[in-house]
Amino acid sequence: MLNKAGFNVRQYVDIRPCFVWAVKFLITPGAFACLHPLNPSTTSVHMKILMVLTSHDQLGDTGKKTGFWLEEFAAPYYVFKDAGAEVTLVSPAGGQPPLDPKSDEPDAQTAETERFAKDADAQKVLANTGLLAEVNAADFDAVFYPGGHGPLWDLAEDQHSIALIEAFAKADKPHGLVCHAPGVLRKVKAQNGEPLVKGRRVTGFTNSEEEAVGLTDVVPFLVEDALKELGGDYSKGDDWSVYVLTDGKLVTGQNPASSAQAAKDVLTLLS
Repeated sequence: MLNKAGFNVRQYVDIRPCFVWAVKFLITPGAFACLHPLNPSTTSVHMKILMVLTSHDQLGDTGKKTGFWLEEFAAPYYVFKDAGAEVTLVSPAGGQPPLDPKSDEPDAQTAETERFAKDADAQKVLANTGLLAEVNAADFDAVFYPGGHGPLWDLAEDQHSIALIEAFAKADKPHGLVCHAPGVLRKVKAQNGEPLVKGRRVTGFTNSEEEAVGLTDVVPFLVEDALKELGGDYSKGDDWSVYVLTDGKLVTGQNPASSAQAAKDVLTLLS
């Protein structure tokens, strides 16, 4: 049908409203943010990170207490939470993991440990860790092990922990460990049956740092020596300095000061 001007009125569509809408969309700040694959607001909510803590509280035969080191839990925990990740805590025995009392002393406090001391929700989560034996690596995007001396006694020998790390490695998912926790890799194997750390760039609590805290003859093994004996390409920074290495999806940190950076490097692998 033609109008008086000769136009086919059935084919005429007024596109002006659509054009105005498109212009408004293009000039709206952040209009394409929801489409960007690396936008934290859309990806972080999907991150599920597992943190594995020790249940061992005896410092050898000294009669003293040990456990996990507070900074090595608190700093990574808040790095992950502040990035929007869903964090799940587990331990071999479940429930409240033992805290190394020395890590709660005034001279060991950091901004993160002080934040934790005021965070009732985080304290409740820590007091109710799940059972390590019941977790499935397939349910998480990454795993992180805080240190403290406790892991050298239980997690280093725990078959569930060993199998868990092997599952993360096989699935090519990030697995991070800090301070004494790299010692947990002692019996972990790669798919070829060799030690997971063999030929890998790794770090962990140094022999000189262990000597400085007077526990060289108390711990069941020295982290630095163990990683070297397993064929790891071990290196270290100055004592008590921040030193973190990433080799593939394996992230290791040297000491408590390296905790936050190790967690950040795990997040980098997830981005």
